[in-house]
Amino acid sequence: MTKISDLPVNLVEEILSKVPLKYMTAVRLTCKEWDTLYKSRSFSKMHIDKISAGESMMVVVLMRYNLYLMNVVLVVNEDPLIECKGQLTCLDKQNYKISHVFHCDGLLLCVLKDDYTKVIVWNPYWGQTRSIECRYSVGPNRWFWFSYALGYEDKGGSSCRAYKFLRFIDQFVGYEDNFIWYEIYDFESSSWKTLDVITPHWRINLYERGVSLKGNTYWLASPRNSYEGLDNHIICFDFTSESFGPLLRLPFDAGDDATVTLSCVKEEKLVVLFTHYELEGPLEFEIWISTKIEAEKVSWSKFLRVVDAEFEPLISYDCFFIDEEKKVAMSFEDAYPTKFDIVGEAGYFKKLELGERLGRDIKWMQHACSYVRSLADIKQHAAAGGKRKQQSELEKQRYDQNMARLAALKKLSRAWQFERGRPKGE
Repeated sequence: MTKISDLPVNLVEEILSKVPLKYMTAVRLTCKEWDTLYKSRSFSKMHIDKISAGESMMVVVLMRYNLYLMNVVLVVNEDPLIECKGQLTCLDKQNYKISHVFHCDGLLLCVLKDDYTKVIVWNPYWGQTRSIECRYSVGPNRWFWFSYALGYEDKGGSSCRAYKFLRFIDQFVGYEDNFIWYEIYDFESSSWKTLDVITPHWRINLYERGVSLKGNTYWLASPRNSYEGLDNHIICFDFTSESFGPLLRLPFDAGDDATVTLSCVKEEKLVVLFTHYELEGPLEFEIWISTKIEAEKVSWSKFLRVVDAEFEPLISYDCFFIDEEKKVAMSFEDAYPTKFDIVGEAGYFKKLELGERLGRDIKWMQHACSYVRSLADIKQHAAAGGKRKQQSELEKQRYDQNMARLAALKKLSRAWQFERGRPKGE
């Protein structure tokens, strides 16, 4: 009788590739050799390609401080299918509660609810995690909020990506003082560096989430000297040069009666939702998709336009998704986050109640982001005395100066809150 170990590896991989995905776990448990092969890199890539071909869109949903994976399948002339694959169960072993999540290249950057001293980077497909200790932490004081981004420097293909983590504070504190501190963490050297961002010409809104695209991150932004705060531009942070590009104009003019939201298509194209509404008149929204995008240049094409006074889909300040092939847009409703709206051409509109579809209570959904499985390795911390990069005197000086200014502004913030009759923050 022929043993599995006697067969060529490529033949065994081909046999496994024919197994329906729902039976894969059972097959792995029948034989140690099957399981070992399943975990190999070559088969994993084949498995990911097979999954991607059979699924329309994967979404990571943050609910009750835990992450869940959902699959959205759009079927022609039928109701869309939404399936909850289940809770992503790696971080829950440490009882972490997640308050924010960001996606890049199959990796999830998780900001913790009760621990402000670190963040967790996680590849759910491999089960790999890395804890990054922050150089300084600030508790839940309303005047000190961070923005986050995860990206990479491409050094020659997907297997040679140097991952980096950006964190910054850029906001007014008290009456007029503006505190700016941009810093980046390098996974390979396990070191922090303060970026030379002192008087930027742009402003990224406090609660704005960045969108990862080909290793870089894009945000909605506006000129710093503008008091209108309109989201008529985007800006890119290039993780290779570790610098921001110029403000890039969006293909429309957003006024006070409009909202703008960024998204992407499989981290290959940027998508922007422009929703325009007035007290009198129909609701109108447009979706534009990038045809060419770089750190310093972008061109757009209109993807979808809907004018309808009867319903209000896609008014989302947080997230939305598109299926480029089927030409539809999808979003969780802000007011009713358990409802999933799907809108297309010629008046196509579907409103799905997720609780009924998924057979579970999901009354509290915090955020959702598209997800693409990845074989990316999360390099662990450089060993002490090894490649860990020593902090330069200049970096130490910059850090000390920022910490001193931060302490002074925290004191000012407490005094300002006290004057306004609010409870003192941390």
